[in-house]
Amino acid sequence: MDAFLRTLPAIAQVLLGRLASVFLAPGSVFSVASLASALIIAAAWVAWPRWRRGRAVRARVLARALFPRRLLHGASSRADFGLFLFNTFPAIVLLGWALLSARQVGHATAGELTSLFGPAGRPLMGPALGRAVATLSLFLAYELAYWLDHYLSHRVPALWEFHKVHHTAEVLSPLTVFRVHPVDSLVFANITAVVVGVTAGVLQYLLGAGGSPVALSGNNVILVAFVFLTIHLQHSHLWISFPGIWGRIFLSPAHHQIHHSANPAHFNRNFGSCLSVWDWAFGTLQVPSRRREALTFGAGVRPGAPSPHSVSGVLLEPFGEAARRVASPARRRGPVASA
Repeated sequence: MDAFLRTLPAIAQVLLGRLASVFLAPGSVFSVASLASALIIAAAWVAWPRWRRGRAVRARVLARALFPRRLLHGASSRADFGLFLFNTFPAIVLLGWALLSARQVGHATAGELTSLFGPAGRPLMGPALGRAVATLSLFLAYELAYWLDHYLSHRVPALWEFHKVHHTAEVLSPLTVFRVHPVDSLVFANITAVVVGVTAGVLQYLLGAGGSPVALSGNNVILVAFVFLTIHLQHSHLWISFPGIWGRIFLSPAHHQIHHSANPAHFNRNFGSCLSVWDWAFGTLQVPSRRREALTFGAGVRPGAPSPHSVSGVLLEPFGEAARRVASPARRRGPVASA
């Protein structure tokens, strides 16, 4: 007990450091600043129709519109919060050993290119232009990796059983982004490391020191900009759509809500993160209309299975379901009924 008590200050320091990196780092994908930005955009979106008609916007009405009761209560929201705690702290420690590093993959790729073609000559462009090209290229690589991982998670039955944890959410809030199984996170991180790492290695070989992107807290600044503008609102109840050509380029909150829909007509659509271009290129895009669609959320679960909002349903049941998918040829060949 004495030894444990002596370690408490160190444990507290680690926990506080992790909280600070999540909520306070300027480039964090879940910072207080980005959440505040999303709240301001959401409030403006809700209030604008009333302002346009010359009607008063009361704070109480606005608060009810932004934070409906179903968003704050219920088993689905509690599971989101529990997975936020789990994926912010212990999951990082448990999975760290199994994660590839984009930096390592990048160095290996640059080294392989050097061994194949010899040392690179003079960089193709100056440092400033090189950094701009690298920032955009690595962002597009991240988007491709996100699309590829997301597509495989829906189309490969065993992977779907882990990804389905995210789709069992019955209400969507910014915390739903943490509603992921550790295996799903592991697959995503490694696919991203390979795609982004190979791209980084090519840029390093061609551009030298100018091949490094502009980043905030380790995240690409373009991604950070989307976090401030759209990403938090993708898991929300607000129908903010980008129709027409803009909807073929940028992924709006409504795009992602269609992705979560329990309507079979919406299955396996809109796999992107910030952009719709890869969905457009690969035929998985469904552009939302301006008019709000009536959607329900929540993927179905096996009869007799534990609640999808319980610890066993979230963390343990996917292993059994994935094993059944692998063991049964019929289930392995069958379509993935995904929301």
